[in-house]
Amino acid sequence: MSSRPASDRRVTFADLAEKKAAGEPIAMVTAYDHPSARVADEAGVDIVLVGDSAAMTVLGYDSTVPVTVDELITLTSAVRRGLSRPLLVADLPFGSYEASDEQAVATAQRFVKTTGCDAVKIERGGTSVDRARAIVASGIAVMGHVGLTPQTATVLGGYRSQGRTADEALALCRSALALQDAGCFAIVFEAIPSDVTEAIMPRMQVPVIGIGAGPAADGQVLVFHDLLGIYEGRPARFVKRYAELRQAMIDGVAAYAADVRSGGYPAREHGYAMAPDESARLRELLTAL
Repeated sequence: MSSRPASDRRVTFADLAEKKAAGEPIAMVTAYDHPSARVADEAGVDIVLVGDSAAMTVLGYDSTVPVTVDELITLTSAVRRGLSRPLLVADLPFGSYEASDEQAVATAQRFVKTTGCDAVKIERGGTSVDRARAIVASGIAVMGHVGLTPQTATVLGGYRSQGRTADEALALCRSALALQDAGCFAIVFEAIPSDVTEAIMPRMQVPVIGIGAGPAADGQVLVFHDLLGIYEGRPARFVKRYAELRQAMIDGVAAYAADVRSGGYPAREHGYAMAPDESARLRELLTAL
């Protein structure tokens, strides 16, 4: 039985707020191309994020830092063409919004005008709060992101959970509240103790989307390639595999290669035929070459 929602109407910001108010969990996934967008759409998720994690999952970089605005715009545009129902959010990549409010607004405007995304996402608190406020003031919706922020993972000590002491957790909570006050329509909590999420949720008026942040969040997000077992390597602790597609893909391609080498593919049914008289005429014409 399909779990796709009965309505095919596009998800709105008001819908997400209503889900939070009603205690209805929000389902969010990443997607980076048209085929994965179609899958997410058919599966009935609420939000699709074109994350800068595309740097590693589909572009082969060793971190999120090198991915460019142009690369993410190309990917976001492909995803937009594949979606009909979910809300579409695009990550602003490292170096594209931090320098000034003007830079942040210009980058966000470029994403919205070029790709048709519904909102953009930025990382961290601090000066990013000012950037979020400026983008919101320009008329563009912003999703915040606190906790483990991959764009600055080196500064945070690598890809590890954040907010594990009371002081660190308090700073994280202050960032989340500041982003909320700046007008973010939702905030991602990544790789933080469940206790922290539970403690701050009564003060969060906008939807909180967790990834490794426990069940108290209003919704959850996982990377498409992680939850389907496509991405190579050891997954993070918070990842739950719902399929093991990478091995199935390897097996399928290996079977194809073996079939080609053995002469089993292509068979007659995989080809096209000419009318017998046209085939005979072609052979006659070829003799005159």
